[in-house]
Amino acid sequence: MIKVVAALIEKNGKYLIARRSTGDENVLGKWEFPGGKVKEEETEEHAIEREIKEEFEMNIKAINFITNNVCEYPNKTIDLRLYECKYLSGKFHLHDHSEYKFVDKDEIINFDLCPADIPLAKYIKDSKVLRR
Repeated sequence: MIKVVAALIEKNGKYLIARRSTGDENVLGKWEFPGGKVKEEETEEHAIEREIKEEFEMNIKAINFITNNVCEYPNKTIDLRLYECKYLSGKFHLHDHSEYKFVDKDEIINFDLCPADIPLAKYIKDSKVLRR
């Protein structure tokens, strides 16, 4: 099983999703909460901060773990772990994505999401803790 972290980044009551332009054919062209694999000997918090820096050239701070989803793809199984993150600095520069959007939490589920991200989007939509 591959441990993967994803960032939930809020701005003005909306949440960041991005469309994959590189990687596995099962996720190519689909929308996701951005993130990536956790390296050996790396904390999940450090991994999400590193991945967002690599993918978008932005600095974030992992605040807390929200939820996870174990998803079986044809060629691998991943444990996708969603973290609430705070934006610190930087401007968007896309490397592994073709576009990004900040959307209302109720709208995320309407996008063509990566299979592993769908249960996370449903959790966020139904969450009473997160802002509307």
